[in-house]
Amino acid sequence: MPSPDSSPRNALAPLVGQVSRLWRRAVDRRLQPFGLSQATWRPLLHLSRVPAPVYQKDLANALMVESSSVVRVLDALQRQGFIERREGQDRRAKEILLTDPGRAIVDQLERISAEVRDRTLADVSDQDLATTLRVMARLRDALESERDLESQ
Repeated sequence: MPSPDSSPRNALAPLVGQVSRLWRRAVDRRLQPFGLSQATWRPLLHLSRVPAPVYQKDLANALMVESSSVVRVLDALQRQGFIERREGQDRRAKEILLTDPGRAIVDQLERISAEVRDRTLADVSDQDLATTLRVMARLRDALESERDLESQ
């Protein structure tokens, strides 16, 4: 009889975490020549995919990190010339915008991410991938419901 620790239900969360870390590490390795790490490429990717303006607080929430952590990353990205901060309608909140060099580095990021994705999924059938996506969406929805219950 298998031990309770070997059940699929017990194995899922550690495996999801491991796959996530390994995937990000693979992208990180490929982005090192560009001076990017997970801490810097994730905000750039997010900024490229959402409508402007984006504010620091919203970026921190989207990335699930503390605002103070985002400040340090944004400072670094601004020094590299990838973003700029502008005073918005509310003077207390700065808009964060990608610069032309920021958009160019996001293009590289997207290309490299696609290469890692395509290599990683090369031996996964479309049917298996569709099943995985359905299951992951259910898990996400359950965890978001849990988070919503906790915040009430």
